[in-house]
Amino acid sequence: MPEDRFEVGIIVARRRLKGPWADHAWLPVEALPAAPAAAPGTKLSETEDEATFYAGSYEVTLHPAETAHYRDNLVSGRPSLWVALRDTGEDAYAVASVTADPYEGESMAEGIGEIVEAVPMPPEVQAKLLAFFEAFHIERKFEKRKRDRADPEALAHRAPTQRGRSE
Repeated sequence: MPEDRFEVGIIVARRRLKGPWADHAWLPVEALPAAPAAAPGTKLSETEDEATFYAGSYEVTLHPAETAHYRDNLVSGRPSLWVALRDTGEDAYAVASVTADPYEGESMAEGIGEIVEAVPMPPEVQAKLLAFFEAFHIERKFEKRKRDRADPEALAHRAPTQRGRSE
């Protein structure tokens, strides 16, 4: 039975900005196929324009009802994980959510106050997602509903009503 839950590690970057309103921005840049032994907040690298940090791990949960969404992600040409970061108030961000569902990722990006980015999905996570898809996907045929046709004769046989009075 394939896993329906697994942990990923998230790498974030603090990038220098050249603008009058902010001097830097935080964003997710990478997902690791497992949570490393490093503590959240560990600085991994630093250049003049960017510093990268291990933000922590997050458990990704897969749902059998979303297998078609996972397929869309895997065949997209750039399988991704959507990572949402939430401001902790101390010029740092924590991982708020991670999903492999592209439609959930899109809806996360519509919120206010969180930073949401799609990061490349590691091959190990792609393999887990594919195994889950193959185990649980059921193809559902799309059937377009047909409207009931209005019966013009039924409309013609209504009793007249007086304006303003209900019967």
